[in-house]
Amino acid sequence: MYNLLSSKGPLGWLKSMMGPKYSGHHLHSVVKELLGDTRVNETLKNIVIPTFDIKLLQPTIFSTYDAMRDVSKNALLSDVCISTSAAPTYLPGHHFETKDKDGKTRAFNLIDGGVVANNPTLLAMTHVSKQILMGNQDFLPIKHADYGKFMILSLGTGTAKIEEKFDAAECGKWGLLGWLYKRGATPIIDSFSEASADLVDIQASVLFQILDCNKSYLRIQHDELIGEMASVDVSTSKNLHGLIGVGKALLKRQVCKVNVETGKNEPDLKRGTNEEELARFASMLSEERKARKVAYKHG
Repeated sequence: MYNLLSSKGPLGWLKSMMGPKYSGHHLHSVVKELLGDTRVNETLKNIVIPTFDIKLLQPTIFSTYDAMRDVSKNALLSDVCISTSAAPTYLPGHHFETKDKDGKTRAFNLIDGGVVANNPTLLAMTHVSKQILMGNQDFLPIKHADYGKFMILSLGTGTAKIEEKFDAAECGKWGLLGWLYKRGATPIIDSFSEASADLVDIQASVLFQILDCNKSYLRIQHDELIGEMASVDVSTSKNLHGLIGVGKALLKRQVCKVNVETGKNEPDLKRGTNEEELARFASMLSEERKARKVAYKHG
């Protein structure tokens, strides 16, 4: 079944040109069964989920705080999850409706959140800053641009090893079809998604280095996936176990940081392994939680 649905071979390629690779029916049923009637404002922890409204051509962000203020944004969590996973060419866009405080209908026509924020680090920072600016008591007395007090743990989902498939001379000859599909890749989509994710990592890393608090920013990413492990939809047992192995090995690797001159990731010899830094982050978060409880008790 996978070979029939994949982009490998003429039949799969033709199918991908005529419509999304998957119908999404099974995904939708599983998500709805797991999440039921849970809404965005009912999550146990504060969340920020990006989507993109293809009809309005603008980002639509769902968050716990926004859902508390705007009832039209307090959608079913299942609808939001289906929307943010609707990757172009793989899954169909998702339409649903909500009601505002006056009972008027608000329609959403949404696709993959990766179109907006393939790396959501800056999105989360901006959202928290907005809440501080609006006077949200959960974040006071922090100033809205006091990024030195932020702690960011950014976990990537892995990217393919750079194989230098294309160069300017080759892509300069492409038309629409060439940019959409070439030698098993989707150059235009890959370019946008990778550029977006990498630029956010560079911006966040440089910001925290400038503020001399780079140990408060931890980005863990594996950029050397090969074969089916670099795919986004090969869910065989063999492939999933392979990814688990990659994750375990990644824990033992040295933490990396962005070289502000070249923009490339390099080992940060002033820090430990990813595993050691995760343990340190957990300890810092625990101490922060204790401090907040004391402050709340005497507040």
